Amino acid sequence: MKKAVALKYQAGKDKAPKLTAKGSGIVAEKIIEIAKEHNIPIKNDPDLIEVLSKIDINEEIPPNVYVAVAELLAFAYSVNRKKKSQ
Repeated sequence: MKKAVALKYQAGKDKAPKLTAKGSGIVAEKIIEIAKEHNIPIKNDPDLIEVLSKIDINEEIPPNVYVAVAELLAFAYSVNRKKKSQ
């Protein structure tokens, strides 16, 4: 079954990224659909999704996944930079 999570992070405001949505099946598909509608970068990482899906909504990510989420944020920033330069 498909799973999805959404993170939010505002540099300078948030101490760490927070989980803003999570779900499986139809809910996961809706999360992905909304992300696509708003041009939010999507990355498929089942292992990270599994870890993050155990976190409560609006909870900061735990320190043990900082590196994985930092890589995800670097991916998102890279995608956004490419879109802006086009």
